[in-house]
Amino acid sequence: MNNQDEQQQQQPLKLKQLGPTESFEIDSGLTLVPRVKLNLTIYPSTPLTLTNPIDEWKMKRALLDFVHSHYSISVPEEDLTVKRLKDLKKRKREDAVAAGTLHVWDLRFLEKGLEKNYDLNEMEEKFLEWRKGLVEKLDGIELNLEGVRFRLHVIVPISDDFLGMKKAWEEFYAFQNRGYSRGRREPDTIVLRGVPSRWFAEPRVSSKPSMLVTHTIFSTFGKIRNLNVAEDDDLGKETNEGSGDLVAGLYCKIVVQFEKHRDFHDALRVLCSRSLQKQGSRLKVDYEVSWDKDGFFWNSRNQTLEKNNKVSADHNRSEAPRRQAYGSRHSPDNVRPRRFKE
Repeated sequence: MNNQDEQQQQQPLKLKQLGPTESFEIDSGLTLVPRVKLNLTIYPSTPLTLTNPIDEWKMKRALLDFVHSHYSISVPEEDLTVKRLKDLKKRKREDAVAAGTLHVWDLRFLEKGLEKNYDLNEMEEKFLEWRKGLVEKLDGIELNLEGVRFRLHVIVPISDDFLGMKKAWEEFYAFQNRGYSRGRREPDTIVLRGVPSRWFAEPRVSSKPSMLVTHTIFSTFGKIRNLNVAEDDDLGKETNEGSGDLVAGLYCKIVVQFEKHRDFHDALRVLCSRSLQKQGSRLKVDYEVSWDKDGFFWNSRNQTLEKNNKVSADHNRSEAPRRQAYGSRHSPDNVRPRRFKE
């Protein structure tokens, strides 16, 4: 057995033992970095019409001061983003006026008070309780900016809520498995959006995502049955219509189907509540991760079969008149009778 095979066998065990505050190195110089991310939406405390746009910097300072005064953690200014929403003049009086995100990267304080060989479940429970407490304290607070009061709404992104996704697929397949006699069906496919295409490309060959590189990276999590990677133009269009942060073609969408449900489960758990960082780069990229309930590869196979059947049918239809015309010229009814000498 070579070193590569040994590493592939050791990786699943490492995934199972990975705590929520630990980084995880994968192939091609990529690392999954743990963090807490919260999505923020800011509303006026009472329905009102804004005559002037809100001051983003003052809103950030007010939020940071609140976090610092209620928690023994320091959040750098660059880890909090607040952007006022467009077309405030067209908004309804009760609509949101701004949105943003809060990142907490340094989670080592959660390890305090735990034994050196702490139990993974204990660490995960502590992480989830702390994050839940942070959400509950921030959600609903009021901020006063120059005499105008605003209310903060805070949620954990869906793609960071592993237990929520697990509950969703268990309920989904509980219904799907009714009357299914060939054993229990379970999810095995992960959908990843918003990762830089160049990080999954072949160096000095192309800036487009490579199937080979992507396969090597995701083989870290287990054996792959099917893989699809393509530029995520839809994500670029969606974001450009909103905040304009992403540009079409720069990011890709990856759909990976594992051979085993357990590999899918562990990979999704590790991908949740983490960001992607490239070796030598300070950039940390947030992505969207979810499980596939639409049957991506099943539908792709069906579409391919339908396309092939359509091409075959069109080919047969185009050939039929030609055969008919050919046959008509040589049919006995149209053959001119030969004249024999008597």
